[in-house]
Amino acid sequence: MIFARVPPGEALGAVLAHSVVAGKRRIAKGSVLGPEEVAALIGAGRDTISIARLEPGDVGEEAAAARLAAAMVPDPAGAGLRVTAPHAGRVNLHATRPGLAEFEPSRIHALNRVDPAMTVAVLAPLTRVTKGQMVATIKIIPYAVADETLRRAEALARAVLRVRPVERRSAGLVLTEAAGETGGRNAALAEKARLAVAGRLAALGIDLAGTRAVAHERAALAEALVSVPGEMVLILTAAATADLHDTAPEAVHLAGGSVQRFGMPVDPGNLLFFGELPGRPVIGLPGCARSPALNGADWVLERIACGLVPSDDEIAMMGVGGLLKEIPTRPQPRDRVARRGPG
Repeated sequence: MIFARVPPGEALGAVLAHSVVAGKRRIAKGSVLGPEEVAALIGAGRDTISIARLEPGDVGEEAAAARLAAAMVPDPAGAGLRVTAPHAGRVNLHATRPGLAEFEPSRIHALNRVDPAMTVAVLAPLTRVTKGQMVATIKIIPYAVADETLRRAEALARAVLRVRPVERRSAGLVLTEAAGETGGRNAALAEKARLAVAGRLAALGIDLAGTRAVAHERAALAEALVSVPGEMVLILTAAATADLHDTAPEAVHLAGGSVQRFGMPVDPGNLLFFGELPGRPVIGLPGCARSPALNGADWVLERIACGLVPSDDEIAMMGVGGLLKEIPTRPQPRDRVARRGPG
């Protein structure tokens, strides 16, 4: 691509590099200059203008962006993505279903190393997305790129991105009630928890199939785990789970299930556990799940809902980026700052 400053009379067929005003007309950057535009520029007394002219083997920004998008998402419907028409060298990719943004980060890194002229920005791996949300954007920075360079990028980008769909479409919620609490308080806490969990599930397109509220006792909880409907089961206890042999994990064992993991390096969300009941996954939610604010349980719930059971190593790696925003209503905040009066 040739980038130069030339008299308007020599700019026919070139791409205008910077927007200009010609009399009462504004000619936008990126416009291909035809006879009318050239005449307007000359009539406005413009001595020179900045232009870009494609050379043999160059691909214009719009075509280049469209080609790279087609390489990244050759089957948009299957990938759960909508590809926008190119504009100003940019193509956006939007989710057409709820799920997780799934791709191999090393491939995106390799793609962005091909040439600074071509850029791809994506959400973090396995970010939950909703229908219509932007998942990635492709931007060709100059007005053209060499076809050979573009072909290298296309080869690296082949089918690199998709929205992993939600596989489990319903969930049951089991709540335990604190002994000694009044009925009204228990009911209010249960409703707050139900609404928060229902909101999390709705963001994934999952129905809350049923809720059970039982005493914070192993046998009662185990019975509820067996009877509550849903393709997966969520537990939110009145008292935080403190050990693998605490009430909720033991209830999972009593119901014929197993616990795979207790604890995670994400805060809020440390006191999470998950495992299996016969035929369906079970997640013991930390107390912070009563708030709609992001916590570590969201990352586990989202993955399991999409058919991905996190390994111990994957949970361990969540610690990087796992210091999340503090919840104002948290009973035991991270920092206890002494309040002191003036002076």
